Amino acid sequence: MKSMNPESDEQVQKRLAERVRGLPDSSGVYLFKDGQGRVLYVGKAVSLRSRVGSYFNASADLGPRKQPMLAKIREIDIIETEGEWDALLLESRLIKDTRPHFNTRLKDDKTYPYLAVTTRDEFPGIYITRMPAEYPNARIFGPFTSSGALREALQLLQQVFRFRTCHLDIRSDDPGNRWFRPCILHSIDLCTAPCANKIEKDAYRSDINRFLRFLDSQRSTVINELKSEMAEASEAREYERAASIRNQLDAIQRLSERETRRRGDGGAWQPEVTVFATDPSAALRSLQRALGLDAPIRCMEAIDIAHLGGRETVGSKVCFIDGRPWKEGYRRYRIKSAGNDDFQSMREVVSRRYNDAGSGLELYPDVILIDGGRGQLNAALEVFETLDVQPPQVVSLAKKEEELYLPDREEPLKLSRHHGGLRLCQAIRDEAHRFAQHYHHLLRSRKISDAEADS
Repeated sequence: MKSMNPESDEQVQKRLAERVRGLPDSSGVYLFKDGQGRVLYVGKAVSLRSRVGSYFNASADLGPRKQPMLAKIREIDIIETEGEWDALLLESRLIKDTRPHFNTRLKDDKTYPYLAVTTRDEFPGIYITRMPAEYPNARIFGPFTSSGALREALQLLQQVFRFRTCHLDIRSDDPGNRWFRPCILHSIDLCTAPCANKIEKDAYRSDINRFLRFLDSQRSTVINELKSEMAEASEAREYERAASIRNQLDAIQRLSERETRRRGDGGAWQPEVTVFATDPSAALRSLQRALGLDAPIRCMEAIDIAHLGGRETVGSKVCFIDGRPWKEGYRRYRIKSAGNDDFQSMREVVSRRYNDAGSGLELYPDVILIDGGRGQLNAALEVFETLDVQPPQVVSLAKKEEELYLPDREEPLKLSRHHGGLRLCQAIRDEAHRFAQHYHHLLRSRKISDAEADS
């Protein structure tokens, strides 16, 4: 017969420690409960054993908000999941259902992110928002406890379902779609580009429906459906479609992985920097906050000018997706009109690169970074002012002071030298400089070789 005597604190701690040691080293959700079985706190973990165990270390300091919780814990329940994304969704659902006392910040729903799927649109978009009321006709998921984890998970899911995250008004009967140049996410296989008629309405809707079923914990149903469609496509000798579905299946298998596979080389230039911060996603979020941007930063481009005494002047444009270099988006320009005038050289490169975006035939990157100070920024802005469509954000980064110049701000933005967003900008700026110098030296070498051949 079970003893009616209450456990001492020492007995409780011993029992919980044994429970922690028996937890699996897998992803999942954990629930801390009090003596009456009420849920005190819900959390997610990559490793349940490691994460739950961290609460009971002698040196654990949970802060004034959560520290009192430890004395109330009497039971630990867990639910294992297939991966981090499943844990993220399950945590959200359990918090919404149980409203645990120590998940207190979620009582103010506006402080946490939601996922909105605009299912009423002809080509639904998928967005992260802290104000779900902005999407009245959308399916809303959340709230989620970690905006960083949600953004990272969504980027992984975009590899599978290739949905759009832009806010374009896309209609299948728009004749302008035929001439529209899709954004870089299409080039790196993260979007099927309905904006440019690259996918039929029914096929796009099918991908969105799969995505919704996936969110509703129907992973096995989605996988079986994809396998069946792949077999049918292969039987019908539609090999391109079969390969596309196979890639979706492969991407599902990689959802729990943190790093994506590198693309093939495809060119002589190799980016010298491949990791720009301990966590590029965190650096991008820091930069977004510093610049006061509403939308997350996915794509950044940087422009630099290089010459030696006005000779062989060249420009470079480098491109980064999610804080990492995308070398297929690198471009180099041989300056035709400027000599040693850096400002005119900047105008020429900006004009040549962004004329199509300015005429509405493609999308701008989220942030355009100019190498230089106020003068170089103003030279770029002079070009943008002549275009019909304006870029979301243009900034410049001066080398000596390492300060950011913004269009509508008289004083430069001074960030800490350890600020993640600044360090990311510095690395991108330096990469643009290296790429410009590489082209400049290449042209000089060719000129010397030609002169030696003529002598």
